[in-house]
Amino acid sequence: MRVIATLITLSLAGLSSASAQSLADVAQKESERRQAAATGKSYSNRDLRPTPQPPDATDRVEPSATAPADSVADAASSLEKADAVADHASDGKSEEADGKKSDVKDEAYWSKRMAELRERLDRDQTFLQALQSRVDALTSDFVNRDDPAQRGQIAGDRQKTLAELERLRKAIEADKRSIPDLEEEARRSGVPAGWLR
Repeated sequence: MRVIATLITLSLAGLSSASAQSLADVAQKESERRQAAATGKSYSNRDLRPTPQPPDATDRVEPSATAPADSVADAASSLEKADAVADHASDGKSEEADGKKSDVKDEAYWSKRMAELRERLDRDQTFLQALQSRVDALTSDFVNRDDPAQRGQIAGDRQKTLAELERLRKAIEADKRSIPDLEEEARRSGVPAGWLR
């Protein structure tokens, strides 16, 4: 019996020393791997160039009924910023062109201005329809909810969307007024009516 106990003890001691060596080897390899990984390149958000995405008409046409109102408001504010940048760019270009050719306002000039006004009106009307659909969906969702917390959240989203809807209605009215204003300006300048088509 003592012989068997001694043999078992010796075999266990041999196994533990063998496992200790393999554990040491594993630790050594892990240390080497970490050092190699530490010398590699780490990327952060600063290393990546942002890719600007222009607002697309399809993004504004039909927001989903489950999208938060903040995303609708964000889309509207980005649309306003894009319009402001485009207006500023076109103003700068037209001022530059006016500086070089102060009295040249040909058919392309008047046609382009009218097309831009009509396009803006069409875009705003499409966005108005999308916002109205969003208001309808939120109203339906509000009526069908029993939880007061969810109803409160939906009511807040609906209020934000209604405010944006009202702002957009005013913008559409301004767009509608700008078309006759341009027609009147063209008439005073003696521009043929066909140039505004």
